[in-house]
Amino acid sequence: MAAVGNARKVDFHGDSSQADPAFRADVLAGLAARPRAIPARWFYDRRGSELFEDITRLPEYYLTRTERSILSTNAAHIAELTGPGHAVVEFGSGSSAKTPLVLSAVAPSAYVPIDISGEFLRDSVAMLARQFPTLPLHPIEGNFMQRLMLPAGIGNSPRLGFFPGSTIGNMNAPAAVDLLRAMWDTLGRGSKLLIGIDRIKPAGMLIPAYDDAQGVTAEFNLNLLHRINRELCGTIPVAAFSHVARWNDTEARIEMHLEASRDVSFSVDGRPFAMSKGKTIHTENSYKYGPRDARLLLRSAGWTPLGEWTDREGLFGVLLAEARTIPAAP
Repeated sequence: MAAVGNARKVDFHGDSSQADPAFRADVLAGLAARPRAIPARWFYDRRGSELFEDITRLPEYYLTRTERSILSTNAAHIAELTGPGHAVVEFGSGSSAKTPLVLSAVAPSAYVPIDISGEFLRDSVAMLARQFPTLPLHPIEGNFMQRLMLPAGIGNSPRLGFFPGSTIGNMNAPAAVDLLRAMWDTLGRGSKLLIGIDRIKPAGMLIPAYDDAQGVTAEFNLNLLHRINRELCGTIPVAAFSHVARWNDTEARIEMHLEASRDVSFSVDGRPFAMSKGKTIHTENSYKYGPRDARLLLRSAGWTPLGEWTDREGLFGVLLAEARTIPAAP
């Protein structure tokens, strides 16, 4: 779970003119489409970011604690393969909960966090500034789905991209390759990328991670409707929707949906919509990969794997790769 884009604190009080135009366009197009779908990046307003951090601490949500354990156990080996003096560029930094493990290990020259939620980003940077008082910090609030200009302050330092949390799983294969190529373009030839990728496992373990007993993930999913109502003058009856998590074995992905529990009619930004009972709004995918699949995905975007680490049970993988030119022929 994670996403990209631009975000800021908003409280429009019935005026949607200040809403992010991309948010408006995606919501209106997604509600008009069949099947209905809204990109997962719009989960992450301030409340959504806070709820996601709550999710990462749930007992069912194995991803965060497993990845943190892998990073902690293998920090020395990762640092050996990476080398010192890199500018660490984190894509989708969130609360930067795993970041100190990497920063402490690789002795970076600078840290560049990029995230969707501006307020959340600033809070995280303030915390890291206290923990690493001599490390130059250069936060960016923006869209890392395309090439970014990195801050001039990092100079000519080699780049180490950091993309934890299996956020790559939110995208289908073509979009994931496009993102990895955008990272290649942002970081440059010879840079490295440390990425977390969740692995395929039984549905009995996957579904609870996305539909926890406490209902935090449900609140996270439903918060998207609250955001639409607040920022786009929506009249969606949120109580008429429920959170649904499904394992799609054919596509090897968890799907999250918002399902109407009754026939509903509502408006968004002045446009009318209706849904019948049982119909859904598809809000997120989380693709899972086998080890060979993950390495092939990286190679498809010009990233050559240098190292791979996993936990004892093989639940999750962390890979280090280097940006190299894709050869035109064998």
